Amino acid sequence: MGLVLDSSIVGSWCFPDEANPVADAAFATVEADEASVPALWWFEVRNILLMGERRGRIDPAGTAGFLADLEGLPVRIDRKPDSATVLALARMHRLTFYDAAYLELALRLSVPLATLDRAIARAARAAAVPLLGD
Repeated sequence: MGLVLDSSIVGSWCFPDEANPVADAAFATVEADEASVPALWWFEVRNILLMGERRGRIDPAGTAGFLADLEGLPVRIDRKPDSATVLALARMHRLTFYDAAYLELALRLSVPLATLDRAIARAARAAAVPLLGD
């Protein structure tokens, strides 16, 4: 069945002080099945790691190792969002267009969404999108 994975979950995987049971459950699901992500996820994950480097939370070798491990997981990058739906969801739930892309993908694929982002989670509940951990 899989799930839609947002970048907040991946940040939790990388930084031990951000450990979270929902992120752990997402990792187990991805390992056993797969995850889908919007194309922007690729950039968001790398930005999280870069900001972690700048804050001294990870070094470049740690970033490279984490990305190598991440690329070994079955994560499918979706490049065909429904633009009108993303925009409508962003407007309806007062999300950024970027955050609404995760919600649109979960709706389109009819799979749960894994997120630690409160605004995305609130919007998912309002849109009747199942959340991992609920």
